[in-house]
This record gives sequence, structure tokens and C-alpha cells, in this order.
Amino acid sequence: MVHPFGNVPRQTLKQFIYSGNSQHLCHPYQSASDTHVVPQRHYDMKSHSPDAGSESHETHQRYTLDSSAGSGCMKHDSPSTQSRSTRSGSPLSQEDSHSGSTNGNGSPVSASCVTEDPNYLKQKLKDLEAAMLGTDSEIVNSLEISVANQLSLEPEEWVHMTSMPRGNLKELLITCARAVEENNNFAINLMIPELRKMVSVSGEPLERLGAYMVEGLVARLASSGNSIYKALKCKEPKGSELLSYMHFLYEACPYFKFGYMSANGAIAEAVKGEDRIHIIDFHISQGAQWISLLQALAARPGGPPFVRITGIDDSFSAYARGGGLELVGKRLSHIAGMCKVPFEFQAVAICGDDIEVEHLNIIPGEAIAVNFTLELHHVPDETVSTANHRDRILRLMKSLSPKVLTLVEQESNTNTAPFAQRFAETLDYYTAIFESIDLALPREDRERINMEQHCLAREIVNLIACEGEERVERHELFGKWKARLMMAGFRPSPLSSLVNATINTLLQSYSPNYKLLERDGVLYLGWKNRPLIVSSAWH
Repeated sequence: MVHPFGNVPRQTLKQFIYSGNSQHLCHPYQSASDTHVVPQRHYDMKSHSPDAGSESHETHQRYTLDSSAGSGCMKHDSPSTQSRSTRSGSPLSQEDSHSGSTNGNGSPVSASCVTEDPNYLKQKLKDLEAAMLGTDSEIVNSLEISVANQLSLEPEEWVHMTSMPRGNLKELLITCARAVEENNNFAINLMIPELRKMVSVSGEPLERLGAYMVEGLVARLASSGNSIYKALKCKEPKGSELLSYMHFLYEACPYFKFGYMSANGAIAEAVKGEDRIHIIDFHISQGAQWISLLQALAARPGGPPFVRITGIDDSFSAYARGGGLELVGKRLSHIAGMCKVPFEFQAVAICGDDIEVEHLNIIPGEAIAVNFTLELHHVPDETVSTANHRDRILRLMKSLSPKVLTLVEQESNTNTAPFAQRFAETLDYYTAIFESIDLALPREDRERINMEQHCLAREIVNLIACEGEERVERHELFGKWKARLMMAGFRPSPLSSLVNATINTLLQSYSPNYKLLERDGVLYLGWKNRPLIVSSAWH
């Protein structure tokens, strides 16, 4: 996820469409010419019998009763001795079903009539037709069962497919995800082409999100996540371009402004009166979070404290910045100098999973603040590895006796949920995100398309297509984070009312659809009735 929504390795990007061949490549938004097509059979409903579908045959015969009625007669054979065609499965043989059948000499086959009474004959024909075809509803049900059998589907599955949602993108996406979970290739081959017609990167919010969710499904089918980052059509941007897209997202929505401001407020409150402060920032990215905190500390009564920031980073952020952590250090040092704040920057250019205490250069007497802003969900837990770095790092941070630990995370349940449930949760969560972006930037804006593609799409596809260690987007609800933190020895440190008031002021410049909720000292930022980001502090 690109910060603030996460980071993932970059790869060469290609497009897949699922066609039963995991290596088949084609255009991203149209069906391939050799995509699997279900064989089509043609049926005459007048000739169909309930047990016709149980026969294994490919020859298509047509049977009618009208021609028999015209002759006014039938063979003397009783129903129990009627000739049956073993190829067609029909109660009548091909010859017996037509009055125009001939003998070897080309003459009509002679057959004595049961009766000369036309009303009696008419009734008998109706009885025979009812026995063969049943009522209208029985005909439809029988035909469905026959087709389902010939497609190697359970009758219930065929009924489910015939009721596939039409025109409802959300329902069709969820139905397709269930089909993927169940390995229902027939249903998948029906739905993926339909979904591609309904989505657009420049359409309504759900259509835009749907475009990336379909790519996630296709990538999951094509490679089970092994080539996940090849699933997106987009060309890898240059570092400067990616930084620009991230800035667009930062300005368009208040999500990580909310995270930065709430975390900084908790840190400022926890270290007031301290002369030396050491901030340990997991995934520092551009370092933008600390500009406002340095400015606030500069205005502290009695003068600013000495501030040391340890910036932990990975290679992808270096790519996005166009350089290593020294760029962040220079930028923050320059700002601290302008604010007259004594400052030192320490770079730790490794993945957060690998952090050990010796990387942090802890100095006695410094007040420690640990910061996780939209990052801890990237650290694998016990479901991914027995090392369980997620809980290990929390225990490690607790051993440092920090004054405060700040946690900002997406309020979403995608870590251990089964695939279909994870898909539905992802759909619900990012629908709100895309709706909020829709208010800020025009749908045809190329910059908006690029921003969504490079800052959001990769994590969406990662959520859908990847499993195991390859799935780095593993969000948890606040209740789960709370349990992890308390097991590590932390206790809640309620955010102050000043933080709440400051963020309310921020939100006034955005849509009234953004909602701020405080519960037990924890702040939730949501879109309409959907909580999206939660911020908390611990000691």
C-alpha cells in the first residue's frame, strides 16, 4: 500500500483474464477470443422429457405431437411396449413420432387406429402429452435440470446461476467472489466478462472500485497471487510521479491528516515537560507527519526540547522518494533549524519486521514515543508466520518503557476472514473511500485516475488475490488491536479533548459526510456511517 494506505513491491505489470489457462494473457478489459465457452445445445420443449437429461448423447432430435394428431391413429403397442430410442431418451422412437414415417418401400407405415372417435383420440393425445411434458412449470424445471446435468452442474447450482444478479454491480461482484471461493469455473466464465462491461476507471465510485476488484479476482484465478503486481494495467510511475499522486490523495481526503494530527497530539501531551525526546517512527515515508510536531514543540513555553527521530523505512519508500532516508533527514533537519529546535535524525533502512532493539540506539534519559501510522497491519502475525512479528514488535516496544505508543489503523477486518467475507469487507470499505474521493476530484480527471490506480489499487488487488506471506494487507478491527496491545503490557491512554477539537476544525473544510466519533478516549473517522480510520494512544 502506498503510504498512507500501505506499500508493496513493484513489478512489471501485465493483464490477465481467466480462461481456464493460468498463463493466458489478453487485453485487460475485453474477453479473449479463446476464452472458455460453454457448448450450446438446442432443445425443442415439446420433445423434452424429465429423464432426457440423464442420457449421455450429442445428437439433437426434434419431436412433435402435432403430426401424430393429423393422422388420427396410433400403433396398437401399449405404453409399456412402446419402442424407445436409446439415443434420444424420448418415450417415442423417431419413426413412431411422425405420421409421415415410411416403410422400406417409401409407403406410409400401416397402423390400425385405436378408435375412430376424434374426441377420444384428442383426449388420449392430451394425456400422452401431459405424461411426456407435464405442466408448464414442470417443463421449465425439467429443462433446467437437463441442462445442468449436461454441464456437469448440480441442479441447485444451475438454479443459482440462472438467478445471477443482472445490472447490480455490487451483488454481481460478491456472487463472483463466492464462485471463485468455490472454484465454480462455469459461473466465473459467465460473470467475469459481464463484470468487465460494468466497470470503468472513470465511472461512478463503485464502477471505479469494481475495475480493480475484478482485476484482483482475475489475478487470483490466473496465479493465486504469485504474480499479483502483474495484474494491474498501469505502468510503473517514476518516483516523482508517485510522490505527486500521494500528495493528491493527502489533499483530497482527510484520512491521514487525521492520523498525523491525532498521533502528534497524543505525543505532544505525553512528552510535555521532557527535555529530550526520542521518536521511533515505523515507516517514516516522507517524514511529513513530523513537520507540524516540530513547529508545535518550538512554541513550547520554556523553549523547545531536544528531538531525535529514528526513521524506519523500506526500499519501496526510497523508490517513491527518489532516494534514501538521508533525504528525509535533510528535510526534517532543515525544518527543525528554521524552528530553532535542537534535532538529530537516525536512519534505519530495514523492513519493520526485522527491527531489533540494537537498531534503535536507545539512550538513557530520553522520553520515548513509538509511532505506528497505518503501518502495523503490514507486519505479519501468527497466522502468517510462527515468528509472529506483529506481537513480537509490540512486546519489544513495551520493553523500552515508552511514554506513549500511537496506533492509527484502518477499521476493517481482512486479516483472517475467509475469502468471500474478506472480499465483501474490502468492497464495503473502499466504496466509502472512493465515494469520498468523488467529491474532491472530477471523474474524468487523469490525476485522480492515476492517484487511485497507484495509491489504492495495488492494495485492493493484494487483498483479493494474495494469500500467505504474499498478502501484506492484513487489517484488523480496533478490538483486536486492543487485545494485542494489552497482552503486550500496554494500557490505554485516552486522547485529549484538545485533539478532538483540532480534528473537528480540520473536518470543517471537508464534506459533512465525514464523521468523527470519540469512544473511551479513542477517535474514529468515518464516511457517513462507515468507520474507516481509528486512532488510539497507549502507555
